[in-house]
Amino acid sequence: MPDLQPSGPASLAGLGVSPGRTAGPCLRMAGPPALPAPNPVTDTGAELAVVGQALEAVAEDLRRRSAAAAGADRGAAEILDALAMMADDPMLKEEAEQGVRDGLDAPHALDAAFARHREALAALGGYLAERAADLDDLKHRAVAAALGVPMPGVPSPGHPFVLVAEDLSPADTAGLGTDVLALVTVKGGPTSHTAILARGRGLPAVVACAGAAHLVDGTYISVDGATGEIVTGVTEEDAARVREQDSAERARLAATSGPGRTADGHPVKLLLNIGSAADLRPDGEGVGLFRTEFLFLDRKQAPTYEEQVTAYADVFTAVPYVVVRTLDAGTDKPLPFLGLPEEPNPALGIRGLRVDRVLPDVLDTQLDAIAEAARRTGAEAWVMAPMVSTPGEAAAFARRARARGIARVGAMVEVPAAALLADRLLREVDFLSIGTNDLSQYTYAADRQHPALADLLDPAQPALLRLVELCAEAGRAAGKPVGVCGEAAGDARLAPILAGLGVTSLSMAPVCVPAVRDALARHTLEECRELARAALDGR
Repeated sequence: MPDLQPSGPASLAGLGVSPGRTAGPCLRMAGPPALPAPNPVTDTGAELAVVGQALEAVAEDLRRRSAAAAGADRGAAEILDALAMMADDPMLKEEAEQGVRDGLDAPHALDAAFARHREALAALGGYLAERAADLDDLKHRAVAAALGVPMPGVPSPGHPFVLVAEDLSPADTAGLGTDVLALVTVKGGPTSHTAILARGRGLPAVVACAGAAHLVDGTYISVDGATGEIVTGVTEEDAARVREQDSAERARLAATSGPGRTADGHPVKLLLNIGSAADLRPDGEGVGLFRTEFLFLDRKQAPTYEEQVTAYADVFTAVPYVVVRTLDAGTDKPLPFLGLPEEPNPALGIRGLRVDRVLPDVLDTQLDAIAEAARRTGAEAWVMAPMVSTPGEAAAFARRARARGIARVGAMVEVPAAALLADRLLREVDFLSIGTNDLSQYTYAADRQHPALADLLDPAQPALLRLVELCAEAGRAAGKPVGVCGEAAGDARLAPILAGLGVTSLSMAPVCVPAVRDALARHTLEECRELARAALDGR
């Protein structure tokens, strides 16, 4: 296929994962460094020093980026910290140093060490196989540092641009500057790091767009992050007009306020997803998902009881309504202090509530800390467990939480088994919260990071919506709330559909609240129900 030149308009299709419409010249990511022919090693000590310096340079660069991102984007900072820990891995350094002792120069020793670690992760499958791509990014950075050339990454042209890439590593996405107008990737899916961080920053983003591989630097394109459409060959004047319209729309949405309501006044709570008190924003009716594991992702030692009490109390003091999720460890959120064994398929193994099967003290300590934080602040704690699969698991969790005086106990619905028995789960707990990211993955047996399966992970898929409807119907019958806290909750196109299915709350990244509020306000409840019926029919 020939490159798409800016000679006339053409349309490309991808998967829209972060709403908004903008336009500007596109620029590609700087590629990885070319590995030169091996050099004979004449000074082993000097090459060993280069290996150590290169890995430290990568780790330090990631820590610097993390510190810069921490104030504005806690999630980005945590991802960068996790990558820095990978670069600091003593086993990786030891293997690269052994390569030097075996006669390789520093760049080739690093390349070989990363390659072996990548093979080991890929062989494990599941989430650990997904982390292999992160190792590729770290390898390119380390080799560049060893060669004394700039690390690969995002261009800095001195003017606004649309960033185009094969895919984006977490480090690249988390370190984006304010000159990036939108993101377009050839690979990726709706729950990839690119999608999640783009939504968190309010950047329009399109992923899984094969045609983007042939875009030429400098081509003016328009990007619609809601529909996934990319139009090439627009003029500079057209691009300026699109940006003006987008700015005006964002200003209009930012001026809205108040609780979530349909046009005829039906309430749908708009809540926030947070990782710590630093993520709190004034726009929202409370916190629908407090991801407590984000507080401890970089910990090598278990957090103490008092540390947990303080962290939870900071949030309870600031917001009267908070739903706390107990540690969702495993797969995409490994917690080193747990010391969980490696598994061939972590997504189907010990994760979420299942950690309690092997480390019950972890949950006991966390529930004690949540209850104490609620007592100290006078807050009413709502607590839910991730990865609940059976009514028995829900009942056991509820007993332990209530024994500590926790007022409201819930369960997350992330596997089809839980959705199919939602009515029985609600006999044991006070509320349900649907995590659409994992529910999509498990419903369609589609890896969340697989670019060729991105369409199956679209939260508008009828089968997924039917499971949401089952949960909402069970909630209606029991008189108990059922919310959505996955990425689907922040999609303004889906919000009226979810309301029409009977969902009582939507919890999302703070930046998504204005658009979701506006989308609900444009439809009556009956119109929302009609949209839901059409979506269930695949229309």
